[in-house]
Amino acid sequence: MTVRAVLRLAAALWLAATPLLAFSPSALSHETPIALLELREVQPGAYIAQWTYSSSANMQPPTAVYPEQCTLDPPRLECGDQGLVGKLTLERLGLSYSAAVIRLTRLDSPTQSFTLTGAQPEVVLTPDGRLPLAQVFASYVPLGFEHILLGVDHLLFVLGLMLLVTGVGPLIKTITAFTIAHSFTLAAATLGWIGVPEGPVNAAIALSIAVVAVEVINERRGQRTWSGQYPWAVAFGFGLLHGLGFASALTGIGLPPENVPSALLFFNVGVELGQIAFVLLVLALLWAHRRLQAELPQWSTPIGVYAMGAVASFWLIDRVVRLVWPPVVL
Repeated sequence: MTVRAVLRLAAALWLAATPLLAFSPSALSHETPIALLELREVQPGAYIAQWTYSSSANMQPPTAVYPEQCTLDPPRLECGDQGLVGKLTLERLGLSYSAAVIRLTRLDSPTQSFTLTGAQPEVVLTPDGRLPLAQVFASYVPLGFEHILLGVDHLLFVLGLMLLVTGVGPLIKTITAFTIAHSFTLAAATLGWIGVPEGPVNAAIALSIAVVAVEVINERRGQRTWSGQYPWAVAFGFGLLHGLGFASALTGIGLPPENVPSALLFFNVGVELGQIAFVLLVLALLWAHRRLQAELPQWSTPIGVYAMGAVASFWLIDRVVRLVWPPVVL
């Protein structure tokens, strides 16, 4: 099989997989699977440990390894005079859950929250609840990176922006505008400066992809569009919406109150790293296509954009329907 044939086959497979992706349950949202471990002190040195997690048989919670002075007789955790201080490790974290939140409520202090990941499965509990900066970095950068790569709707929007512009300069300006916009609303929503319901935000994000897909088609037909002339403005405007989507994911994961600024910063760093990795991957594929002088079918580009618009339209309809008629939980 020649290189051209391989590329044609890859294009055909991608076009076939895109509609299927739209109708798969996992594509309807980009939620990060989270387990919650609540530790509530009921007597000095004595705690009640309770997990909240998925009911799926394959989604059992991680195994908690408590500090050495603690003994667990479910659901009671006895830690003696020292209290619950020291290293707490969650084994098997990352097999089923992207992260786990530990919510610790002591008798004499406000509730503290800690987010652990497969890359950072342990936390050193201290009386004041403050985490070392290195631990916040190790927890929240991978979460941001994973969220953008699992957020198919965010990636489709970025891909639409890349199809809308030509040239490295306009691409850098457009992606930078998108980054500035979603960073602003991510910070504003996470810090409580603004508040927007998650459902309408997700519907609007789907709409943004559909709009960009239409504009790409119009540009390819030779029509002069406002989006084609000012793609950075489109990226900035819709980027504000996407930042609200990032914020809903971050608040769902949980933020340690004593480390909110650093956790917010490192989550956004992870998002940006994931976005840059995706852009570089697309550019590398385009470079390889030109380098190999491979000829794809003429219908491949427009039908791919139509597929992207169809996926976004399906998401939009589904998310609007869920707003009007929320699913009933039995």
